Amino acid sequence: MSDAPRTPKPTGADPTAEKVVPRTSVEGPSGEVERPAGAARLPGARRDGYTKLPTGPVGIEPVVVTGPVIDGATKDAEWAPSAGASAVDDTRLAPWALMAAIVALVASFFVGWGVPLAIVAVIASIMSLRRPVESRAIARWALVLGLCATVYSLGWLVWAGMQFERLG
Repeated sequence: MSDAPRTPKPTGADPTAEKVVPRTSVEGPSGEVERPAGAARLPGARRDGYTKLPTGPVGIEPVVVTGPVIDGATKDAEWAPSAGASAVDDTRLAPWALMAAIVALVASFFVGWGVPLAIVAVIASIMSLRRPVESRAIARWALVLGLCATVYSLGWLVWAGMQFERLG
């Protein structure tokens, strides 16, 4: 190899010469193309077929906001946190559902007529499980005991029905 500097090989064209780009021309439409009747439609112009909402044009009118004026209210403070205590929902459904489930379970050991109270306990426990302020443990216990009371009461009613068939 030689230590001489390399020179680029000429490509045959002068690199400083401008390239000649042929001009393109747009030809007119052929005889098969028909010109539509009427003037060309501008973008956003009203169309004849679209006159009903939601496709029809919508008028732009200024919106005037009116409302009652609050006595003594200043424009500076539209909202301020309240200093008083907020109302707390103290009504609890889960303890009532548990009490109804216990009473229905005790009644189901002796008679079968505790079914309505057991169903009320099951419904109340399901409602209390959906509320965020309820004790979930109490609501689950009410649901389990209410379902047990329902099964025991229905068992009593089935047994009583079989006894009536023997007598009749």
